[in-house]
Amino acid sequence: MGKPTGFLETSRELPQKRDVSQRIRDYKEVEGPVDETTTRKQSGRCMDCGTPFCHQGCPLGNNIPEFNDAAHQGNWKLAYEILVSTNNFPEFTGRICPAPCETSCVLAINKPAVTIEYIEKSIIEKAFENGYVLPKIPATRTDKKIAVIGSGPAGLAAAAQLNYAGHHVTVFERADEVGGLLRYGIPDFKLDKAVLDRRIKLMKEEGIAFKTNADVGVTIQVRQLRDDFDAILLCGGATIPRDLPIPGRNLKGIHFAMDFLTQQNRRVSGISTGSISTSSILACEKNVIVLGGGDTGSDCVGTSNRQGAWSVTQIELLGKPPAERNHSMPWPNWPMILRTSSSHEEGCERQWSIVTKEFIGDDAGNLKALKVIEVEWSKPPDGKLPFLNEVPGSEKIIPCELVLLALGFLHPQQEGLLKQLGVEFDERGNVKCNRYHTSVEGMFSAGDMRRGQSLVVWAISEGREAARAVDEFLMGESTLEAKEKGILNLV
Repeated sequence: MGKPTGFLETSRELPQKRDVSQRIRDYKEVEGPVDETTTRKQSGRCMDCGTPFCHQGCPLGNNIPEFNDAAHQGNWKLAYEILVSTNNFPEFTGRICPAPCETSCVLAINKPAVTIEYIEKSIIEKAFENGYVLPKIPATRTDKKIAVIGSGPAGLAAAAQLNYAGHHVTVFERADEVGGLLRYGIPDFKLDKAVLDRRIKLMKEEGIAFKTNADVGVTIQVRQLRDDFDAILLCGGATIPRDLPIPGRNLKGIHFAMDFLTQQNRRVSGISTGSISTSSILACEKNVIVLGGGDTGSDCVGTSNRQGAWSVTQIELLGKPPAERNHSMPWPNWPMILRTSSSHEEGCERQWSIVTKEFIGDDAGNLKALKVIEVEWSKPPDGKLPFLNEVPGSEKIIPCELVLLALGFLHPQQEGLLKQLGVEFDERGNVKCNRYHTSVEGMFSAGDMRRGQSLVVWAISEGREAARAVDEFLMGESTLEAKEKGILNLV
């Protein structure tokens, strides 16, 4: 334990953010570089609990008290080695994870939690700075070849682990660049793509092959894949967005959030947006409404402000959550409390308990307004699911020229690859698995494609666990690291 009295002497301090007036003019990361002094003080707040519930909160099972102690001592090499023993990509989770570990921190019972996410980011950045992050090239290779379909966080984590086991791994990505959601979904002001490119370069040096513009089932035949590889791991993600089929849906100016975010990420990277859409989706000089209160909606808010929107309004169907935990969400469970992102800080009107009734257009078919109504949520006494009632007289019209649908995702794309492979689907439309094995011999799945829409940290965890399952299938046993059996499979 680095400092037994640290949690008594030091208050929680988050990293400094760039001034709003400056950061909304560019797409650089909101947070500045890590500060070693701050990190060491913050890691000293860890109490090295007898039962560290942060392990339970972290989907990866990170050894948090151990790397906190090493960071507090300034032993960055040891801290790095502890961290990467369970997390392949701490530079991603240290930037874009909602940190469920922090809500399970024992200190959070009656004090602000340890800044675990920031400490994690500090450790990996110090490791890169000091030259500790080197290619992990296996000493020996097996004769097994594995195809990983999808280069998002699940696919990348699985590829890294299977390569460490000595297998020959090829990652197939249908887009023109590697990264999936990390590349084209998450804005640069949260995850600079240089951070992603740095990791991809390292993975290539480790011996992993990447094939882009490789749409398996279209440009690459499924039969060819089955003939060339000993196992196939499906990590394509949940890509079918939830729509809103109400009157006026066909008006010009209504778009899925991911199309909007993908286009802007391509612009920032200097890549043409032509292959994504025939027309540009831009918030410049428009009143923008974002439907959906999650992280994707927040990313749309930040991007709209940077594009020069006149106004940005985010609408959520659910009621406004409380500012702090209450009796319905006791520690160490994840609390459904009000969260304000860096994008919200930059300018946004937020409205809760609102149902969208109709998109209103002009004579030319362009969106000009949204008709909405307030609702009240009621919980029946018999324990059934809550239901909503429209509030009489609360209907109103909100002028807008652009609506972004950030309503989540239903399931993976089933047409094409998945149906050609003949895999079964579960009741939610995801790939049905038994401990990452699909219904087809030699075929596996992980990440959102198997689990359903979830967090990047869960995708990394899924990729690691699936890699172990593939390794066991091919070799009869596996030496790859994994959490205790059963924990990650409770979907």
